Amino acid sequence: MYNSDIPTRAELPSTAQLLKSTAIALVTAIVILVTIVLPSEYAIDPTGIGRVLKLTEMGEIKTQLAAEAEADRIKDQQLQQQNQAPAAGSRSGLLGTMLALVVSPAAASDRPVIMAQAAASRTDETTIVLKPTEGTEYKIELPKGGQVQYNWTVEGGPVNYDLHGTPKAGGKEQSYKAARGVTGDKGVLTAGFDGAHGWFFRNRGSGPVTIKLTTTGPYKEIKQVM
Repeated sequence: MYNSDIPTRAELPSTAQLLKSTAIALVTAIVILVTIVLPSEYAIDPTGIGRVLKLTEMGEIKTQLAAEAEADRIKDQQLQQQNQAPAAGSRSGLLGTMLALVVSPAAASDRPVIMAQAAASRTDETTIVLKPTEGTEYKIELPKGGQVQYNWTVEGGPVNYDLHGTPKAGGKEQSYKAARGVTGDKGVLTAGFDGAHGWFFRNRGSGPVTIKLTTTGPYKEIKQVM
């Protein structure tokens, strides 16, 4: 008893047929690579089809965000290296003060008491004007688990944006939220790690736009980084 007949030699595909099928599959893969993958991922559009399908714009945004994220990462690493030496000095100074207070209590009244204080909650209203194709980024330093309430709206047209963070200790930038062609967003930014967290905006319209960003939380300042 058997389930199927064994095919005869005549029923099997010939070498020419197999080569033809392989060639068709290869050509199809190349066409997909050139017309879809390269434009949408790397903004490379040799045929112009990606521009018609609006895939090239997607690739340009990805390429720009990747380049800007890499520049931010390098900048943060440089700042971290610059701050490491002063930080060590500050710890030594604090230790010396504590030892002095223990050894010589009488001198305690002549020395300032050093206490760590958490940043007080504050609210900032930031106005951002972007020309066509112009982009900018604003960030806030937050510890892991730190939260900031935010609300932003756009006048003049939609923008592309990315809400993300850059680890203070170095490493890959993490995107929390991103969208294209939107006119506003609001919510709570919760830091997944110690570092700089914030918003990148890009105006892809034909005219200028004005973004009004409101932030509330226990941070020291919000600053433009690019």
